[in-house]
Amino acid sequence: MPNQQSNHPRRTLLLTGASRGIGHATVKRFSAAGWRVITCSRHPFPENCPWEAGPEDHIQVDLADDDNTFAAIEEIKRRLDGNELHALVNNAAISPKAEGGKRLGSIDTATEVWRQVFRVNFFAPIMLARGLIDQLAAAKGSVVNVTSIAGSRVHPFAGAAYATSKAALAALTREMASDFGRIGVRVNAIAPGEIDTAILSPGTEKIVEQIPMRRLGTPDEVAKIVYVLCTETSSYVNGAEIHINGGQHV
Repeated sequence: MPNQQSNHPRRTLLLTGASRGIGHATVKRFSAAGWRVITCSRHPFPENCPWEAGPEDHIQVDLADDDNTFAAIEEIKRRLDGNELHALVNNAAISPKAEGGKRLGSIDTATEVWRQVFRVNFFAPIMLARGLIDQLAAAKGSVVNVTSIAGSRVHPFAGAAYATSKAALAALTREMASDFGRIGVRVNAIAPGEIDTAILSPGTEKIVEQIPMRRLGTPDEVAKIVYVLCTETSSYVNGAEIHINGGQHV
């Protein structure tokens, strides 16, 4: 196992939303460092993701469904088989669009869409962390919530339900940092800006003109910070929200 001492037990990451973009890059980053990676997503295991024991350590779950989420938590515990959980990365999120890919604002977003978005983007992270609290505490582990630049400003593409769910997740990160920190588990957030993934909307090039670094970020640039937040390099970082956006937020 690379990058891990032979007398150090293998570390385990649980990652939601693993099938593309930031999630995919995060899996590769941790796997390359010798971690065991358990992945969760709505989709079956993506065969194009080359990490060790991928299919065996993938759980298909609909995080918008409470019962399905609770069942997934029990399955994760079974797969951990009494071992510790060193990191939980809550990356899964949904951002519904109107017809033609248009932005859904606060007036035209259906109530059920609000509920679905919050179940995935906000409730699932705390359900998973609470459900796996013993395994996280045993490892003195780390939780990373993936928020968004859209959580702190009106975004031209991200809808109102997505943006408010991310703002709520940022506040939840602070609450979790206070509560989980007392049992030795650190909780932080990363807030990506415009990252070069398959879900970029048309017109993103106009936003790039306003970013001081004049370019999109890469999924690996995000994954590197996630990795830091789950390792000893950040051992006294708790309750932070790190902006990964090339200076867009300034």
